Amino acid sequence: MASAWWPCLILALLSGSVAFGFPRSPSRLLEKRSLLEGVVDGIEVYSTKISCKVTSRFAHNVVTTRAVNRADAAKEVSFDVELPKTAFITNFTLTIDGVTYPGNVKEKEVAKKQYEKAVSQGQTAGLVKASGRKLEKFTVSVNVAAGSKVTFELTYEELLKRHKGKYEMYLKIQPKQLVKHFEIEADIFEPQGISTLDAEASFITNDVLNSALTKSFSGKKGRVSFKPSLDQQRSCPNCTDSLLKGDFIITYDVNRASPANVQIVNGYFVHFFAPQGLPVVPKSVVFVIDVSGSMHGRKLDQTKDALLKILEDMKQEDYLNFILFSGDVTTWKDNLVQATPENIQEARTFVNSIRDQGMTNINDGLLRGINMLKKAREENIVPERSTSIVIMLTDGDANVGESRPEKIQENVKNAIGGRFPLYNLGFGHNLNYNFLDSMALENNGFARRIYEDSDANLQLQGFYEEVANPLMTGVEVKYPENAILDLTQNTYPHYYDGSEIVVAGRLVDEDMNNFKANVAGHGAINDLTFTEEMDFRIEVTPEKITLWNGAAQSTFSWLDTVTVTQNGLSVMINRKKNMVVSFGDGVTFVVVLHQVWKKHPVHIDFLGFYVVDSHRMSAQTHGLLGQFFHPFDFNVSDIHSGSDPTKPQATMVVKNHQLTVTRGSQKDYSKDVRDGTKVSCWFVHNNGQGLIDGVHSDYIVPDLF
Repeated sequence: MASAWWPCLILALLSGSVAFGFPRSPSRLLEKRSLLEGVVDGIEVYSTKISCKVTSRFAHNVVTTRAVNRADAAKEVSFDVELPKTAFITNFTLTIDGVTYPGNVKEKEVAKKQYEKAVSQGQTAGLVKASGRKLEKFTVSVNVAAGSKVTFELTYEELLKRHKGKYEMYLKIQPKQLVKHFEIEADIFEPQGISTLDAEASFITNDVLNSALTKSFSGKKGRVSFKPSLDQQRSCPNCTDSLLKGDFIITYDVNRASPANVQIVNGYFVHFFAPQGLPVVPKSVVFVIDVSGSMHGRKLDQTKDALLKILEDMKQEDYLNFILFSGDVTTWKDNLVQATPENIQEARTFVNSIRDQGMTNINDGLLRGINMLKKAREENIVPERSTSIVIMLTDGDANVGESRPEKIQENVKNAIGGRFPLYNLGFGHNLNYNFLDSMALENNGFARRIYEDSDANLQLQGFYEEVANPLMTGVEVKYPENAILDLTQNTYPHYYDGSEIVVAGRLVDEDMNNFKANVAGHGAINDLTFTEEMDFRIEVTPEKITLWNGAAQSTFSWLDTVTVTQNGLSVMINRKKNMVVSFGDGVTFVVVLHQVWKKHPVHIDFLGFYVVDSHRMSAQTHGLLGQFFHPFDFNVSDIHSGSDPTKPQATMVVKNHQLTVTRGSQKDYSKDVRDGTKVSCWFVHNNGQGLIDGVHSDYIVPDLF
């Protein structure tokens, strides 16, 4: 019988990559295959699945792992998950022998004591804890009774960012044993349409990857599935340990008919901006490099390798200089110099001559570089239409000169004064990364950790490539003041090639589906302005059809045959028959024109409104028609003769109401717009009272437009 103990959980936002491991208890590899293959220290992980649903760059991810304790005694098992730095956890549950325990946030010490007490009593309990100051790892320790099954499910979400022209979903795979059912599934929906989709894994060869991987995309939908068999997971043909240890990366991009795309849903909007083909704005770059004694050896060698490669990629219109700091501060040149072939060759010689020495004076090194950029601008050393960037790399904390992080941060912020961004690169883990991150963020930049590995030089080069090609500076996104209530960041010092600016907000009018967005900034040659106008409206009467696209108006009669497409919305007018409106993922409405004899004394032409494939509508859809788009329970009984022998009556029980209904027929014009199709149905009396939500008058408005 499952224990009623409520697991003690600490949930935290984490950073890094997505990884999961199971178990962490002392493991031993089986030397021979057996019936219990995949069992490590009595624990069998029989299923691991990562399910990713991406809609408009927003990813909803669920990591589910199932295991069973096949030992004769209770075992402690730990699940490890590393999440992307920008992700946030939305749910966590443990299911033990069919009983689900949701995560409960408690103070660390309280949770630990409750967990230890439960374990000492032989109960199954869970503890979620973080490791490291950056809370990069999500760990759940579970004491599993003999023969018990446990399911771990973590849900997290993130907004995918665009880097080097692609959106990237990064999963770090590390199950630590063979898993009978291992699967990664990603379903992507992008209203703009998907232009490219790919997946790669660092832990297996392309031949093995291709045999276990399927990927496809068409129109707005894309799908990636990775399902390696047990044999494909083996590190060698007869091994019982897993080779699934490394990075699994999904990348994609969207179609871009225009630089911007605005999407409006339920009173909120998101504005994506990514212009292409603009000339690159010249840049002035100061590299502030830590050459203290701790950089000795491979770290300094890799830094020099990266700088030499960066020099090859510098454009002749750019300006640069190097600031080296240890206990003292030295510079390559007194001022910024243009990246001419002669200066680049001299810079290579300088980089090759760099040697490590002394302490770490971050404060003076940064201030020297900042003041050099300010001087170059003030004395017109660099072109007026150019941008400035500070890139600082260090592997440790300040230990000479001004060494207080808060004071260094204050000095740097005051010196930069919002003029240009600061990018901080932290080499390794023996440093105060929070300090580097905070200082960069408050100066319009960001920090990046460079891991001490064989590819550290490639990591440095990869960072530089992200900021190497600014296409716009001083970017500001504006919306009508009377249309927006709340807004995320809408000013950016730079727009870099291959990236994307994303602004989201809440509309004053939840029913608004149109407004104008302006993006302005400075380009390499002139100032630029991009306007995105979301304003597409339809007005339909028995006499005419009017379409508005912004201020432009088009009017059609029911004698026309025409198709109009705009911003993912399609309107097709079929002469004297109907109008078909389609948008989104196959949502279609049909407006049918019903014409009567022109001289009829009472009847007039009217319109019929039909919904095609209503199951595609959201479960939140409502209204006189919308409330019936999804199935609901009802029961008809006691069918008997009524006052009209041709129309039987019956009792209908629906929505906890008992109603009297009458059998009759109605014409359905959705397929045969001329004569209609006779359909038998039950008629509800009293204006649908008891069947519809509320009363009929709730759905009546004085006019449509």
